[in-house]
Amino acid sequence: MRRIDELYLECPYYGSRRFAAVLSAEWAQPFNRKRLQRLMQSMGIEAMYPKPNLSRPAPGHEIYPYLLRGVAISRPNQVWSSDITYVPLRRGFLYLTAVMDWYSRFVLSWELSNTLDGWFCRSALEAALCRGRPEIFNSDQGSQFTAQEYLQILKQRDIRISADSGPRRTRIPG
Repeated sequence: MRRIDELYLECPYYGSRRFAAVLSAEWAQPFNRKRLQRLMQSMGIEAMYPKPNLSRPAPGHEIYPYLLRGVAISRPNQVWSSDITYVPLRRGFLYLTAVMDWYSRFVLSWELSNTLDGWFCRSALEAALCRGRPEIFNSDQGSQFTAQEYLQILKQRDIRISADSGPRRTRIPG
């Protein structure tokens, strides 16, 4: 258990399969994966990795069309976008959201959070809006970007809302 704990601190994204492989190689004897699963459970550890479906829409959210098909991005503040990714750390990970101008690819604002609550996305959006105002704002349809509190910020400023059609990542042209 001590070696599992040491390995977990070095590589928190390892699961029972990887631990079994590493320990088997170190000790030159096979380690039972199910036994490692039980030990990990009793130690209260599990592999750290981004969970699926990070881009789930909020319940009952309004669906917005994708407005950027065939649009030539030719000037600053024409299109901004935002997305969420994760930053792996030694003991877990943080979520990072950024608001970016498509023309200049300049990051207008960013926020970090240890949860997927929408507050950090709203905070990044409000900080970016202190620097200018886009004509179109694009994001995916994840619950953070389809929450009424988030959309209200855009609607109050008469910014057209564009949304990718699914849980794909926002693609920057070029």
